[in-house]
Amino acid sequence: MKLKELLSLILLNLNRRKGRVLLTSIGVVIGTAAVVVLVSLAMGLQQNANERFGSVAEMSQITVMPNWEAAMPVESSGAVAQYNEPDPITSSVIREIAAIPGVAHVIPRQYLMAGGMMKFGKLETYANIIGIGTDDITALGNEMASGTSELRKGTVLVGEQVLNSFYNPSARPGQEAMESPDLQDKTVNLELSKWSPDATGNYVETKKVIRLQVAGIIKSSSSEADYSVYMSLAEVEDINGWVMGRRINPDQDGYDTVLVVAEDRTQVLDITDQIIAMGFMAYTSQEYIQSVNSFFVVLQIIFGGVGGVALLVAAIGIANTMTMAILERTREIGLMKAVGATNQDVLSIFLGEAAGIGFIGGIGGILVGILVGKLINVFGSVYMAGQAST
Repeated sequence: MKLKELLSLILLNLNRRKGRVLLTSIGVVIGTAAVVVLVSLAMGLQQNANERFGSVAEMSQITVMPNWEAAMPVESSGAVAQYNEPDPITSSVIREIAAIPGVAHVIPRQYLMAGGMMKFGKLETYANIIGIGTDDITALGNEMASGTSELRKGTVLVGEQVLNSFYNPSARPGQEAMESPDLQDKTVNLELSKWSPDATGNYVETKKVIRLQVAGIIKSSSSEADYSVYMSLAEVEDINGWVMGRRINPDQDGYDTVLVVAEDRTQVLDITDQIIAMGFMAYTSQEYIQSVNSFFVVLQIIFGGVGGVALLVAAIGIANTMTMAILERTREIGLMKAVGATNQDVLSIFLGEAAGIGFIGGIGGILVGILVGKLINVFGSVYMAGQAST
């Protein structure tokens, strides 16, 4: 039997039994749509979870700290627990890390030891001030909402969300909140405070104010930079020296943290392992992402299995339909064989009808699955936006 004749006969038989074909195809549609929707849902949840770990740039970064865990005192019977200072991250350590293959930047950081209140006009906010050892924060993958990304002495770079944290301490109850200030190229006062003992042993507060120019506003990226104020590393070291009453020596005291930027995200985990082998603590968001991805791979398999059961039921429905068709069409089969059809021709006709039902149901299931997936995405986005606004 020629292929054209076979296809024509298959289409004719499917058209003769529209009701049965429709009902069987609906089962295939449901099974296929279930697989598409459930697997897509698991993939969407995985993507959303990965995005919450931070920006794409953060996935190429490694935070390095002294190994405080190894320095914790260990108590033993009959012995006094000893506390050992961890090895500091000095300039020589930074050079050693920079020599690791695949490392693009090694940026030391120091946190402000003094209390810092940033004031602008009537508004003020507590600032998370970080001294950073780079002249341009684009090395961290940050984008600027306005201004420059270059960091110079006497200037600061402010995260976009910091602007929203300003408040008026003199506001009366019920008074309408003031709008977020536009600090670009403006001068702000940073009020620093420290507590130190006087001659009688009582702690007294000492304050001083420094003026800083806002050189740029860092664009929000769901990262640490959103709520941070970056200053030059040397200026923060000077302030910390004022707090401690002595000059800070990074080669002895070390840095609080070091941010390592890899040339490629695929090298991050290998670089992290090498830094840990040096005796320091190192972590990256990719470690958490790997754990999350492993969970969602299992979730996709489970969801796909549930959809696969529905698809299996649909396949059994097709098999049942074709079995009934064979039993009902014994005379038709006998007539076809009487006019010269072979067993292979008869088998090809019934297999072709089954494939036709599966094809129709599969295409319909994919379209329905895509439509349902888009609807879930729309309603999910609306729900998440509502949660964020509250």
